[in-house]
Amino acid sequence: MSKIWRWSLIAAFSGFLFGFDTVVISGADKTLQLLWSSSDVFHGLVVMGMALWGTLMGALLGGIPTNRFGRKNTLIGIGILFTLSALGSSFANDAVTFSFFRFIGGLGVGASTIAAPAYISEIAPAKNRGRLVGLYQFNIVLGILIAFFSNYMLSQIGANAWRWMVGIEAIPAFIFILLVFGIPKSPRWLSLRSDYMEAIEVLRLANPDENIEQWIIDLEKEKDRIGIEENIFMKKYRFPLILAFLIAFFNQFSGINAFLYYAPRILEEAGMGQSAALYGSMGIGIANLIFTLLGIHLIDRIGRKQLMYIGSIGYIFSLSLVSAAFFNHWDGTTVAIFLFVFIGAHAVGQGSVIWVFISEIFPNHLRGSGQAFGSSVHWILAAVIPSFIPLLFANLGAGPVFGFFAFMMLLQLCFVRFLMPETKGISLENSNIRPTKKPRIGLHIDSHL
Repeated sequence: MSKIWRWSLIAAFSGFLFGFDTVVISGADKTLQLLWSSSDVFHGLVVMGMALWGTLMGALLGGIPTNRFGRKNTLIGIGILFTLSALGSSFANDAVTFSFFRFIGGLGVGASTIAAPAYISEIAPAKNRGRLVGLYQFNIVLGILIAFFSNYMLSQIGANAWRWMVGIEAIPAFIFILLVFGIPKSPRWLSLRSDYMEAIEVLRLANPDENIEQWIIDLEKEKDRIGIEENIFMKKYRFPLILAFLIAFFNQFSGINAFLYYAPRILEEAGMGQSAALYGSMGIGIANLIFTLLGIHLIDRIGRKQLMYIGSIGYIFSLSLVSAAFFNHWDGTTVAIFLFVFIGAHAVGQGSVIWVFISEIFPNHLRGSGQAFGSSVHWILAAVIPSFIPLLFANLGAGPVFGFFAFMMLLQLCFVRFLMPETKGISLENSNIRPTKKPRIGLHIDSHL
């Protein structure tokens, strides 16, 4: 295995901890509410929801350490947060203590969505950048699956099974810390600190074919364009900011998190039995993993924009059929098939593209802040949208809800057609994104500096 793949896999392993940490709590859900006699509101907002509030905070603030202390050091900090969260949660004897340590884990989740994609994009050669950053999404999906299986395997060991469920994460988290110590710092981050010698050394190790002289020239040209105390909200960076917002916005308005959180409930609503619904949701998780691998395989071959076209059309087709199935009371198996198509469309399109794309559209000195912005939009909507699903299902029904998501994906298709640029194979130093003079034919990336 080449150095660049090994370093990318290590950084992407934070995604595994993200996926595992997010889902592992589901195995302890009912047990903890009974154990601490929590009300439904307290249990939902505090015991179960505190990790999500930590995730929001980590996404909002994670760009600060990523920029100031570097991508590598931030990844080490993320590993420490996950380790403390797992151990503290497993030894907690009351709801408040448990929630505090779950909040710490959430900080790690939010920060990982910034530091890991930024690090991988900055060490990766342009031709492989999509696949390498895509390893982060693959690890998220893998972590979710392993958490489900881990919960199942540990569920029969007795009354304290929940402690083992949440505590076992400390093992991969500690291994992650040790592995991160062995990777180099990001060459782009080093160059921003004017540490060119170490940056060049890392680049030569990562990609011996890189034209180092041209890279230095491109960096100097980029620095000439940088003003003092720049930030992503300046007018000159409005377009990449809009792109980051829209791809995160449409990611959640596909209904993906609402579906993943409530998959068994949705399948039961469609007429499947409880046991069949649980098995169906596990199958959907496996399908998510398989199609994520397909997306990673294709992202550097056909490009980000083509994957988003495929995903958008798949979304519209599957969500429209799911909506029609609920309106016309089709059987649960039919709904499950359409939902498998939906999860495949997401994994190949948005799931594979979002973290790659956001990591590519901002200049080096603002990449951490840009990642933080896109991640924050993602997590705010991930918190808001699923929270309304039970209420919407009860008052409107599943048919109109899925119909709305299908309409939003029609808007996403317009976004891909008219606004989204292709970033495949473009150097990070040469990705000056701006609109064309003729918006009706979309956008291009001006690589002529």
